[in-house]
Amino acid sequence: MEPKHIHIRDYNYHLPDDRIAKYPLPQRDSSKLLIYRHGNITQDVFRNIPDHLPKGALMVFNNTKVIRARLHFHKETATDTCQPGALIEIFLLEPALPAEYQENFSCRGKCQWYCLVGNSKKWKQGLLNRTLSIDGKDTILSAERIGTNGTSQVIQFTWNGDHIWSEIIEACGELPIPPYLNRKTEASDLQTYQTVYSKIKGSVAAPTAGLHFTPQVLAALDAHDIEREEVTLHVGAGTFKPVKSEEIGDHDMHTEHIAVQRESVRKLLAHDARAIAVGTTSVRTLESLYYMGVTARQLMLSGKATGDAGELHVPQWMPYSDGTPAIPATEALTSLLGYMDRFDLDVLQSSTRIIIAPGYDYKIVQMMVTNFHQPQSTLLLLVSAFINQPGRDYSGDWHTIYDYALAHDFRFLSYGDSSLLIP
Repeated sequence: MEPKHIHIRDYNYHLPDDRIAKYPLPQRDSSKLLIYRHGNITQDVFRNIPDHLPKGALMVFNNTKVIRARLHFHKETATDTCQPGALIEIFLLEPALPAEYQENFSCRGKCQWYCLVGNSKKWKQGLLNRTLSIDGKDTILSAERIGTNGTSQVIQFTWNGDHIWSEIIEACGELPIPPYLNRKTEASDLQTYQTVYSKIKGSVAAPTAGLHFTPQVLAALDAHDIEREEVTLHVGAGTFKPVKSEEIGDHDMHTEHIAVQRESVRKLLAHDARAIAVGTTSVRTLESLYYMGVTARQLMLSGKATGDAGELHVPQWMPYSDGTPAIPATEALTSLLGYMDRFDLDVLQSSTRIIIAPGYDYKIVQMMVTNFHQPQSTLLLLVSAFINQPGRDYSGDWHTIYDYALAHDFRFLSYGDSSLLIP
């Protein structure tokens, strides 16, 4: 079937609420690990994952860090009362001005973000203000709605003092946990909803497959001669966006921003463009690199390359287009590295809207570590595509994996258990 005509109802299953893990286990690496290997399913404890991986392989992690993206303001009342006005929630999505994440986080005094606004009918105009204390000194943070961008609002934030924006949101923001947990963020989430290797601020949701790793497991991978490499994909709120259309061709994927070091591309090439991906965000990054390499090759051959990596953006349906050349993954990554060398880019910063659905031919990812995902989600489509790839000797089915997990008391979603998929 043409991927655009896939019916999302075919990727539904019954997930009882009591199977959704509301909290993580006390020890990250004591979670269950389902191992799917060429159609056969076994299980183990996550800390033993190195025993199931080939020595000498390259394992790729997403080192993004979740920011405190929920900001709360009270609208000022028209009368002089002691009662606070309406509560307005501003949810940070991605930076607008400056558009580059780290530059935005370093701003002093003013910046702009694309945001979702809760209870927006109560905030028709004017400034929202709140006072926060940083290092014992009061700072006034103001928010002003200055425009729209699709379904999001453009909010300009201003503040007094010499603090940078990352310090402001660290002082007053709330870490966003997934809506399906149906609870408020707690102090423990500040640690448990970050991977132990998180470094680069920008996500509004954690790359949850990485939540199972501990320093001990990472050391065990090193001892097992597994090479580790990191990429950055900032997870957006769109990761929770349900597929509401009947066919996935009518579903719009959200844009995600990625950053990949030149040395990371070299390491991928040294491993013959093959990798073990930790999480669906790493999967989308690695597979997007292939298509960025295809585009870089075309631009350089035509003399149209500019060095602005935004021109390498991966559109949603590019992998399924008849106009997309099919070249070996090593050739695509070699072209990408040549592009970075030509324009002296130590870090490739671009974006992707790639959708990975059944019919997709994986180019780089050979094995995947991932949690158990929501029914009728694009992440479930990605898993289905991985275990049922064109031209493989064995064609698996996602139902087999999920039926096993449900029958054997696996915990689901962000704080749940994990799987190692080897098609």
